[in-house]
Formats: sequence, structure tokens, C-alpha cells
Amino acid sequence: MKAPADRVEFNLAHILVRIPEQASPERIEAARGRADKVVDEARGGGDFARLAASYSDAPDALQGGALGWRAQDRLPDIFVSALAKMSPGEVSSVLRSPAGFHVVKLIDRRGAGAGADAGAPVLQTRLRHILIRTSESVSDVDARRRLLTLRERIVGGGADFAEMARVHSDDGSAARGGELDWVYPGDTVPDFERGYADLKINEVSQPIRTPFGYHLIQVLERRSADVSSDRRRMQARQALRERKSDDAYPEWLRQLRDQTYIELRLEDR
Repeated sequence: MKAPADRVEFNLAHILVRIPEQASPERIEAARGRADKVVDEARGGGDFARLAASYSDAPDALQGGALGWRAQDRLPDIFVSALAKMSPGEVSSVLRSPAGFHVVKLIDRRGAGAGADAGAPVLQTRLRHILIRTSESVSDVDARRRLLTLRERIVGGGADFAEMARVHSDDGSAARGGELDWVYPGDTVPDFERGYADLKINEVSQPIRTPFGYHLIQVLERRSADVSSDRRRMQARQALRERKSDDAYPEWLRQLRDQTYIELRLEDR
């Protein structure tokens, strides 16, 4: 974690064209052809999110293949090598991994900021939130509508944020009024972190979508704090774990799909 000053983060999206286990050369060549077609269309001005929804076999395909901001030490080596030579807006050539063929689009890059210098203080944020989880019975529209109603009551002064969290939040922090205490950059998922990063003290966000559902977030306080050696070790372990999981997940998913047997039976009526 004692990284040099040139350590950067990448905001990227990707498309995976999966190769089944023990695929024939013809199947591999066909997959390569699909990946080449993606590159041609993307570089020709095609919408990358639409291409991801049409071609990608990755779990995030319907989200346009967006991976959000990732530090370079939390990305596969083949991604980092390609991204290092790219400018924002560029699309990579076809990249090969055990899972299949990848196409990566670099949306933006930035300095890693907090944590790049092991001795530099980082900005901590104390906040609270209300989470409405989506499910078969609670749609995205319903969750947003509920949170907008709560936000209107809180901002209007007719309701207390902590009390609303205790009554309505689906998160484990509900009993504490939604408080998450002090968080470091990287402690929460990227969508959540982006949601509170620009909030003023005591400001209540609009509903924010994350993999857990929809949130209202309120920032209570900010401070600069030094990162302890124990915390740096924990961050290093987390970075390694995420990097390995990013490499292993597509392979596990491929094996799971290849081993799955589905039988469809039509009954006569």
C-alpha cells in the first residue's frame, strides 16, 4: 500500500465474450469474432452500454458493463496493462483471459488520492443512511417513491432523519438511526461513495441506487485522520481479495453454467 505517486484509479466499463470450458477451436474463433465486432462497433461510434447489453456475458451486462472506479491494484493485470496506454474515451483491443475475450472502455482516470502516500492523512466521513431494499414485492419505482417521500418530510423539518431510519430502513444500522460512524474512502461500494462525496454537512441526498437497493444519505461530519499500519494491512488484504475475486468469478460462473442441466417438459392438456 506504500504506492508511488503515479498510482491511479480507472473508471471503466467492459464486455466479456465468454468461452465455454473445453470449447472447440471453432467455438473459440466464433467468440473472438464477436469480440472483434464489438471493438469495431465501439470504435466506430457505437454506444458501449448498448453493446454490453447485446454482447456481454458478464453479470453487469444490463448495467452497460460499468465497473465504476477501480484502483489499479484491484484490477486484473490484463486490464491494467491495456488501460495504462489508453486515454479517456478509448476502447481497448480484444483482451484474452481464461474466462474468454474482454473489451474494455476507459471512461476516465484520476490520481488515487487518499492512501497513495502511506503517511498522508485521509478524509473520513461520518454519515447515516436509510436503505430500502428492492425485491419482487418492492420495485425500483416503489423504493424511490418511498425515499422521496421521506426526504421531503426530513428536509421540510417535519421528521427526524434518525427516527425515519429506525422505522423505515432495511439496513442493520436502523437501530442506530442509520449511523455508519466514520468511514474511509473505499469502505463502501462506489455508487454509495459517489453519493455522499459531494454532499454538504447535514445535506440529505436524493435516492441513490447501489447493489443493495436505494439509499438516502446524510453527511454529519468530516475530518482528516492518519491511516494506521493496521488499517493499511487491512486495505492491502482487501485489495488482494477483490483482485483475486475479479479474476476467479468469471471462471466460476463459466464452470457453473457449463455444469448446469436444464430440462423443459411440456405437459399435454
